Amino acid sequence: MTLIIRPSIDADIGAITAIYGWNVLNGLGTFEEVPPDEAEMARRRGAFLERGLPYLVAELDGKVLGYAYAGPFRLRAAYRYTVEDSIYVAPDAAGKGVGKALLTALIEACEALGLRQMCAVIGDSGNAASIGVHAALGFTHKGVFPAMGYKFDRWVDLVWMQRPLNGGGDTPPDAPGMSLSGV
Repeated sequence: MTLIIRPSIDADIGAITAIYGWNVLNGLGTFEEVPPDEAEMARRRGAFLERGLPYLVAELDGKVLGYAYAGPFRLRAAYRYTVEDSIYVAPDAAGKGVGKALLTALIEACEALGLRQMCAVIGDSGNAASIGVHAALGFTHKGVFPAMGYKFDRWVDLVWMQRPLNGGGDTPPDAPGMSLSGV
């Protein structure tokens, strides 16, 4: 069968929660240490969807293998054209192109919204898979923040990468962007 990338639906929350939970307990792509339950994951998903942002899943033979979403980079109005991507893949789907397919679709969805920048904040400078997928899709390395988190009894770096959307900062925006306020 063919891998399908589609908008997430409420029925996907169980699979999304399981995938994220595994990543919380076993990976450095998130700095959370306790996996959230389905109600919390549904609340988080809803917050992104309320802003009109994409929240996608990758499905093969009816099974969700991964998910990705774009969230506001920061909650100040000037950042209304900038999103941060997040991608999580089930352990049995790692290395099979699921993350790349999700990120490709996420970039396209964000460009369709008129957004202008996408950044990636990657946990662990040794995360060659995530860094490589982002680089393959046009993200450039912007820096490393050393020892930003402490997980699994060690200090973990953050790798910052960025990709322009719709011409990036070369011209003024031609869409309203997200409605942002807060801290």
